[in-house]
Amino acid sequence: MTLKWGRRISALFERRGGPDLRARLEAMPNEEYQRLLRVPPAELVERVTGADPSPELRELVTALAPDELAAAVRDLGGHDLGLLIDAFAQVDPHRPTVVFAYTIKGRGLPTEGHPANHSALLTPEQMRALAASCGIGVEDRWAAPTPESAAGRLALERGRALRRTTLEVGDPAPVPVELGRPFRKPISTQAALGRILADLSRDAPETAARVVTCSPDVASSTNLGGWINKRGVWAARERQDWFSDDPDRLLRWAEADTGQHIELGIAEVNLVCLAAELGTTWSRWGRPLIPIATLYDPFVARALEPWSYGIYSGGQSILVGTPSGVTLAPEGGAHQSITTPSIGLEQPGCVAWEPAFPQDLEWCLLHAMGRIGRPDGTSSYFRLSTRPLDPALAGLPEEPALLARRRRQVIAGGYRIGSPHADGDEVTLVGVGAIMPEVIDAARTLERLGRRAGVICLTSPDLVFRAFQEGPDSGILGELLPAAHPAPLVTVLDGHPHTLAFLAGVRGDRTRNLGVVDFGQSSALAEAQALHGIDAHAIVDAALTLVGA
Repeated sequence: MTLKWGRRISALFERRGGPDLRARLEAMPNEEYQRLLRVPPAELVERVTGADPSPELRELVTALAPDELAAAVRDLGGHDLGLLIDAFAQVDPHRPTVVFAYTIKGRGLPTEGHPANHSALLTPEQMRALAASCGIGVEDRWAAPTPESAAGRLALERGRALRRTTLEVGDPAPVPVELGRPFRKPISTQAALGRILADLSRDAPETAARVVTCSPDVASSTNLGGWINKRGVWAARERQDWFSDDPDRLLRWAEADTGQHIELGIAEVNLVCLAAELGTTWSRWGRPLIPIATLYDPFVARALEPWSYGIYSGGQSILVGTPSGVTLAPEGGAHQSITTPSIGLEQPGCVAWEPAFPQDLEWCLLHAMGRIGRPDGTSSYFRLSTRPLDPALAGLPEEPALLARRRRQVIAGGYRIGSPHADGDEVTLVGVGAIMPEVIDAARTLERLGRRAGVICLTSPDLVFRAFQEGPDSGILGELLPAAHPAPLVTVLDGHPHTLAFLAGVRGDRTRNLGVVDFGQSSALAEAQALHGIDAHAIVDAALTLVGA
């Protein structure tokens, strides 16, 4: 529905010369119309009629008093509240409706129609005049209307009608801290995500019942297939799967109103908007869901503004960016993300994670799920990879107490691989995510060269930075980089190196920050790592340079 003109000027359009007046106003450029708003009323006749008006148009316009003509040309549909109410009454409640209501920016103010009114401010004198026209004082501009007045009675009545009852948010079963199946074979974190979600149905059915996954046409390529086959695809009504008898079909795409996956097509903006809406059910209906949205990591930037706005508005969700970085070299440079680690670290209301190993991902993901759908909850962003890593590289302890300690460190932001003690380290290598095999390989090479290198695997540079903000020896930092044992740092990740540059400030260590600072290229993984200086050779070279070898 389009409301272009108000009822005052619409009545003029019905008079003799009215069609010409309408044609003249609608044909003029927007800038000329804005200029009409800023001339004295006495000049309006010549401005409105233009260079060659019809006799009927001139007769109509000259018959109006200057103030009446000035009010008429300002009478746009969006300022006619009665017209708006009439339009809303005509809305069909069974179909979506958009009302396009024309308005004047700054209507009635001295800045009305000014080309720079987007940033124009009223002077103190103009503010006082505006307050007087509204019947209030400048110093008391937030005063509520008295309850006895018509405005006060209306405000109270609408307040009662709009007041929401206090919801009792359900206390769902706690999310488990781990699942029952260990990871023994090399697997990528992207593939581990699919396995974790599939195992969730078996090991934690009450938690699985609250999970809703969604993706922009990448469900199978982000390893949600097993989950979808178990839980189905949501649809408003059951639909026939015409590909159910196709032997090459990997997903059993059963669509019904009980499904727990929503496929959006290639629409990342819609994805994050949906995730935010699903992430508000705890506060709107007292029924907390756990939305998990997967997309290609390079496209996080494409959806950044609505994703951030959804978090700002209280939508709690888990965004999974996968695959990520130049580790995806065989697919080409356009699919290689560089800035996303920094984006995650800098996003308010969200914890950014980049676990390297599958067990780390399981612990972090379950922890993130437990933070969704609660008054003190938070969103999470996971940056995952298609590169299979050997779980044995993580050096997972078997003794229960040490295993519990490792889990605590993982969800706090990071842990040391190998020796848990920093004393004796000549250099410390800090890695994140899929680059960890190169970091560990570099440490072994340095060991053969007679240089002891400590190895730190960060699962969340975001949480480590927050600990740093609280103090150089706070939380997990005291275990990762103890103040009593300083050593030069080499940081490396499959992303922009400045993400980890803050670590030099923890103890004032000398540092070299390795990462990706240029566009990616199509290549094999080893070639990509060498090109960007993040392979084991580059790490060893940086470490030896720092120790003066």
